[in-house]
Amino acid sequence: MARLPPGIRFIISFSRDQWYRAFIFILTFLLYASFHLSRKPISIVKGELHRFCTAPNEGEVHFHSQSQKAGDTAPHRLPGNGTDCGWAPFDQDNYQQLLGALDYAFLCAYAVGMYLSGVIGERLPIRYYLAAGMLASGALTALFGLGYFYDIHSFGFYVVTQVVNGLVQTTGWPSVVTCLGNWFGKGRRGLIMGVWNSHTSVGNILGSLIAGFWVSTCWGLSFIVPGAIVAAMGIVCFLFLIEHPKDIACSSTLVKHPKAYENGAHRFRLQKQVLTDERSKPLDPEMQCLLLSDGKHSGHQNHVVILPADGGGGMAAISFTGALKIPGVIEFSLCLLFAKLVSYTFLFWLPLYITNVDHLDVRKAGELSTLFDVGGIFGGILAGVISDRLEKRASTCGLMLLLAAPTLYVFSAISKMGLEATVAMLLLCGALVSGPYALITTAVSADLVSAHSPGGAHTGTHKSLKGNAHALATVTAIIDGTGSVGAALGPLLAGLISPSGWSNVFYMLMFADACALLFLIRLIHKELSCPGLATGDQVPFKEH
Repeated sequence: MARLPPGIRFIISFSRDQWYRAFIFILTFLLYASFHLSRKPISIVKGELHRFCTAPNEGEVHFHSQSQKAGDTAPHRLPGNGTDCGWAPFDQDNYQQLLGALDYAFLCAYAVGMYLSGVIGERLPIRYYLAAGMLASGALTALFGLGYFYDIHSFGFYVVTQVVNGLVQTTGWPSVVTCLGNWFGKGRRGLIMGVWNSHTSVGNILGSLIAGFWVSTCWGLSFIVPGAIVAAMGIVCFLFLIEHPKDIACSSTLVKHPKAYENGAHRFRLQKQVLTDERSKPLDPEMQCLLLSDGKHSGHQNHVVILPADGGGGMAAISFTGALKIPGVIEFSLCLLFAKLVSYTFLFWLPLYITNVDHLDVRKAGELSTLFDVGGIFGGILAGVISDRLEKRASTCGLMLLLAAPTLYVFSAISKMGLEATVAMLLLCGALVSGPYALITTAVSADLVSAHSPGGAHTGTHKSLKGNAHALATVTAIIDGTGSVGAALGPLLAGLISPSGWSNVFYMLMFADACALLFLIRLIHKELSCPGLATGDQVPFKEH
């Protein structure tokens, strides 16, 4: 018999279940990357909405306040205005406040909607909920761009579009996190979640490049094309997303790795679930089983995480107040508020800052700003690796926040020295700013829920969590929703403060980083005083 080709041997070396899990990993990655792809154009187009061009009787380009240098291409010129070629109503002196208000409208709606989205998402099929949200978001993103083609200059039109878009985009995060949790379990390693969470940076990079391609010639397409991509991914979601492994009769047990993931925290947690004669065999948290569709447990039934059925017999979803009572949820939520404030200020204002400081046109500034997101990819992965090694999520976040504050100051000081310095600092700032944000929204959220899953030692105020793995959607929505409050405040404050000087914006960002670190002090102290305890274990499993 002929030996199988190497490619075929590679394919059959993985089981059917592993291929499905890889498919869901990649699909959810692409789905949420498309959401971020549609959020980025507004930051790229800002420089085009307010431009100050050459006066008819002058042969050189002038600068107005802190507006950017005019590009090489012929801009859209308003009738009766010889020098200002911006887009009304953003052609006035208060353009920074107006642009900041657009960011605030989107992010404030997103923050409010996120608190509701997790609760609603638990009660609806994920595939329908997510697909509908993506189709609506694609239409609204494109609608903003249609303002260019229909010559719309009403500030109210753009604000309302941003508000509604912010609301429908809240369908994304709780849905993809819950779906990923259904397939991979709740106690995820930081490395895996760090890699998966790079969809944020990948989406930002693609959004910057796509929007930048048309920004100087036809900025309406900078919104319409990303909107079409999001809508198309919504159709892909409807056609291919599998919410739960039991829907296709996948095995509930992940393949056991050669080396068990043995650390003190997980040994302590899992010993609550195993039989006496099995206590010397700690189980990898990634190998916690899911319930089979027929209701029977597979192999290691002492390690099963029971999910509520999708039918009427399932456990009632966790309440909002019940999720708030989980130890660590409030602290990490408040920390994320300030961490996301910093991250989203960069997301929405970095291209304009680069334009002002380095005097680049809007397209080149948008392309250069992607380096911040490249740094964010490495930062998220690095945060996951470090937190896995140290077994301390809060301490890892605290360390990166501590380093981020002085790095922001250095960035503001040396970014004016040339492109080389700007490139290096963008990568470093992206890693330190995005690392804690990525870790809290993924691995930390899953840890907080899995610490109170069936078999956990804590049985006080959190009895409602027993068997309720869907609590991850609500906990994720609470943490990310609170963080989105900061995401709404950051760009707004930047718009209000920037007229007095960009240095003041950076002082605001450094203060926010310090506040984020402050809210983690208690959790960091717990981790350092109880070395064997992980993020989700520190309060409920402290049995001194």
